[in-house]
Amino acid sequence: MSPRGVAIPDARERLFAAAERVLAREGPAGLTNRAVTEEAGCAKGLLYNHFADLDDFVARLVLDRFERIAAQVGPLPEQAGRGDVRENLAEAALTLLGANGPAIAAAAVSRNGVAERVRQAWAEGAPGPGAVEDAMARYLAAEQRLGRIPADTDGAMLALALAGTVHHLLMHDSAQPADRQALIRRLVAALVPPPLGSGAPG
Repeated sequence: MSPRGVAIPDARERLFAAAERVLAREGPAGLTNRAVTEEAGCAKGLLYNHFADLDDFVARLVLDRFERIAAQVGPLPEQAGRGDVRENLAEAALTLLGANGPAIAAAAVSRNGVAERVRQAWAEGAPGPGAVEDAMARYLAAEQRLGRIPADTDGAMLALALAGTVHHLLMHDSAQPADRQALIRRLVAALVPPPLGSGAPG
């Protein structure tokens, strides 16, 4: 336990990581100031030194994790022409889902104050699920230009369908990570046309 009054490097990330572990183990109902600070091994007052209240903490956790996801998926269009189209999309979708994605999403909607703060931040331009959908759509458009997927593919609708399904899984999923990976790859195979020249049936 860190002693009172001693600065903790990267305290915010330490608290965020602790909250993810609490959420994965106990769900949103177990996410309290005491649970998070005990998990982080720090004084109970640390959370309120950095956040206005628990809603502010959870909202910032959600926004921070989505910002990271957007940064990871953002370069997807630059992968056009490399690797397998379906696999590239599946990896992007799995990044959005994440190992702790469903638990974090459940925490966001379990508290009205959190959901409202997150919605407001996204409305003001903070990276959210829409950033992932946009990256997927731009990637598919780039692959069309390269002739790797059919010219009549509606990339924007494919991206919407894929991101929307992942969002549904975020909100309602109870599957294990390995099951999610298989489901996402099956979904991508069902939605995305086989790469041109792959020899797969159309």
